[in-house]
Amino acid sequence: MNTIAIQPRFVAKDAAAQLLAMSIKTFERGVQKGEIPKPRQLSAGRVGWLVSELDEWAQSRPVSEILPPANTGAKKPRKPQECAA
Repeated sequence: MNTIAIQPRFVAKDAAAQLLAMSIKTFERGVQKGEIPKPRQLSAGRVGWLVSELDEWAQSRPVSEILPPANTGAKKPRKPQECAA
């Protein structure tokens, strides 16, 4: 049996945001402002984003001169709890 890897043509909102390495809220704001490609109608009650349009948008982004901040989502270390004796 042969296995064929198929790349999706469309992705849902959460996957589209993840593909662009941003939060869903940031993604939604970008779509609402027209800064990020709008979804396509897939059926009467379903929309999706074309992966090719998201890739094209990502490639069009300018090169950054700044590095990401130190707080890139990693869990913060917890302070040791004091023991009550």
